[in-house]
Amino acid sequence: MPVRLASCSVTISLGMQTVLVIDDDRSLRDTIGVMLEQEGFHALLAGDGASGFNQAVELKPGLILVDLRMPGLSGEEVCRQLRATGMTTPLIVLSAMCGEMDKVQLLEIGADDYVVKPFGARELLARIRAVLRRATPEDTRVIGFADVEVDLTRRVVTRRGEELKVTRAEYNLLTFFLQNPDRALTREMILNSVWGYDSFPNTRTVDAHVVRLRQKLEPDSGNPRHFLTVHGVGYRFLP
Repeated sequence: MPVRLASCSVTISLGMQTVLVIDDDRSLRDTIGVMLEQEGFHALLAGDGASGFNQAVELKPGLILVDLRMPGLSGEEVCRQLRATGMTTPLIVLSAMCGEMDKVQLLEIGADDYVVKPFGARELLARIRAVLRRATPEDTRVIGFADVEVDLTRRVVTRRGEELKVTRAEYNLLTFFLQNPDRALTREMILNSVWGYDSFPNTRTVDAHVVRLRQKLEPDSGNPRHFLTVHGVGYRFLP
């Protein structure tokens, strides 16, 4: 079910990236934080603009979600001050009213995107991922481990320099593992993040696709080094 969110500021990290959430509504902060963690993010939470600004400068998250109107240091001022420091961290502004500030003004204060409240969890996650994709420098969009390289721009997987044939689901699963190295991931988390909540009734499809990745990418699929089973939990990817 969609989560209806009120006023908030958030910072999020994809995989090992961190998303900072700045919001004076504690209940909302906690709800967003739990949602992000379930989707494979690491969430940092701040209760006001000033502490959120300080966390952003000190911890350098991968993305910041910030409410436009907060008491004290507003979301607008958080954006302005962060940009004044030279930070290029992606910023998504949350606004209660679509007419409160037009898109041109939001871009002028340094925002990369905005979301009108109330909004659903899926919409927020889609906006976050889209902004992070746009913010990733082109020269860092090739990720490698062992003798495998994944070109995230061209969606091409190579091993020892030769291109491999992978299905869309296999590619999406692989990139999810790459974004979450050395982290125990439950089958439910993988299923929800890669296939979506309603696509499959059970988690056996995750096991089947991990087997295929092992067959294509492991030196010895029967004794995997990279795609490891965590008994009673799910899987862990070790580069």
